[in-house]
Amino acid sequence: MLPIEAFTCFPGQMWDKVLSKVKKAVVFMDDKCAESLHWNGGATSVFEAGARNLKEFSSFEAGGENEPKAVFVVSTLLKGRTADIIKDIIGLSHFQYCVVFTTVAHSIHLLANNVTAELEGNPVFEQFEEKLSEWMGDMNYTAEVIHAPVVFAPVSPQLLLAPTFAHLFPLLPQDLKTINIKRPEKKRFVSLTDVDMQSLTPALQIEIKTLASAVNSMFESTSTREESFAVGPMSRLIAGELANHPQAKSRRKTAPNKASIVFIDRTLDLTGAAGHHGDSLVEKILTVLQPLPGHTTDVQVDILELTNLQRIPDSQPTLAPGCLAQTQ
Repeated sequence: MLPIEAFTCFPGQMWDKVLSKVKKAVVFMDDKCAESLHWNGGATSVFEAGARNLKEFSSFEAGGENEPKAVFVVSTLLKGRTADIIKDIIGLSHFQYCVVFTTVAHSIHLLANNVTAELEGNPVFEQFEEKLSEWMGDMNYTAEVIHAPVVFAPVSPQLLLAPTFAHLFPLLPQDLKTINIKRPEKKRFVSLTDVDMQSLTPALQIEIKTLASAVNSMFESTSTREESFAVGPMSRLIAGELANHPQAKSRRKTAPNKASIVFIDRTLDLTGAAGHHGDSLVEKILTVLQPLPGHTTDVQVDILELTNLQRIPDSQPTLAPGCLAQTQ
């Protein structure tokens, strides 16, 4: 049987893929990827890998004159606002070498560009590499685009979270009304269980497919063939996407390890979350302490009592809070 450590090691392996490219680079990272990094070694691992600086993924950031290499780590499609921000950063910098990591697989980029046929290679990534060279001002400069599903956070040896998808919420009854408004009267859905992927908004379809792709990557890395179970309409759609994933079919034929995965709609698991029974120490910690700014999976821990500083009433704290991910 496959040891559980194989799954908890997967997020770190994906980050190793990113860290292998950051030597002597300025690293720009969006909030969702930064939260995953927070649980996978944090900023320290980036600097230990040789990065010169770590900055927010923002149009207001840029590299210095003596910083010719950039690495971008994003959790979105390489189009629209994301592409604009990358262009803005490059335009304000002097880069000659750019590497872009995206958590969204190439197959999903094809879907987002309305390409349904299976194409050889990674044409969308290759086109974006050309854009990067163009923005850097010389087509001979080096540009790379790589898929890396850095979406999981190993909170404990037995628990993986996916902060990238924290906002992904199951369909509600009012969503059914919104979906049916756009459909002919005779083809309207009676209940949420009847809703299919094609009836969802393009953005939600991309989100579900990206989650299924990330789970598939984890099973591929661990050579696992899964048996899926779903409870709830949204979970059924996610499980269906995983089952129909192009790479999953061949993996299930050859993978030596077996595992079961259960998808449960969050709306069907509200009893424990709303009960505040206090049966779990983690539940108490997450409920009582304030969230860490910009995070969905960690909290602020007041460490003033561990120092010689005095607590002054009605004054702003001078000490940055601790958190669960940093135990030292």
